[in-house]
Amino acid sequence: MELEGGLKISNKMKKLRSTDSFLQWSQWQLLDSILPTGGFAHSSGLEAAIQACIISGSEDLRTYVINVLENTGSLLLPFVYSATMSPNIQTWHKLDKMLDATLTNEVARKASIAQGSALMRVAATVFSEVPSLKMMRDTSLGTGAVSFHHAPIFGLTCGLLGLDNETSQRAYMFITMRDVISAATRLNLVGPLGAAVLQHQIAIVAEEMLKKWMDHKVEEACQTAPLIDTVQGCHGYLFYKLFCS
Repeated sequence: MELEGGLKISNKMKKLRSTDSFLQWSQWQLLDSILPTGGFAHSSGLEAAIQACIISGSEDLRTYVINVLENTGSLLLPFVYSATMSPNIQTWHKLDKMLDATLTNEVARKASIAQGSALMRVAATVFSEVPSLKMMRDTSLGTGAVSFHHAPIFGLTCGLLGLDNETSQRAYMFITMRDVISAATRLNLVGPLGAAVLQHQIAIVAEEMLKKWMDHKVEEACQTAPLIDTVQGCHGYLFYKLFCS
């Protein structure tokens, strides 16, 4: 009997490990740059900053990326955190409405909605092991109840895929840093190797930003780099542009 019971426990543990292992593949895929979420169509105001002569070299670029990370931590991490901690449709809709009211910059607002809509569509289709993602998307589409902002959807997806709140917030900082530096590469501010070096160096600063801003409530969300917000708002007035924001 003990052997039989031990065998049952052993099989149960193997099944749990198998499930956890499969979820890890999904978690890694969520951060994969080839996931078609539209992040690479946006520069977080970098293109406008270049044309406004705010950025002219590598040191300016480094400062800009750090400011973007600071702003992301203070303004968006609270929404990622709250959605990760409570990944359900009620919390998601509430957070989405709050973020929609918070983003007064129309360019940033449209970028958030575009990336969030793409992420929700991809997540609902790809991560079939989490059927609630598709259910929530189908329920919300066409109702006007939600705008599909990116940060809450990212946190929601992380929570449903089993990522803890610290990892989900670190992941959001990572994809923000990755996308801005990728935009800098395509704008010929830095070469591919230089971009990789820059990303590795700024990772230390990004971790400090994470520790400073993680686990904050949405009521504490705020702008810490208003210049970036202002410059990004001018993106729509550019005579020529490569990116959407």
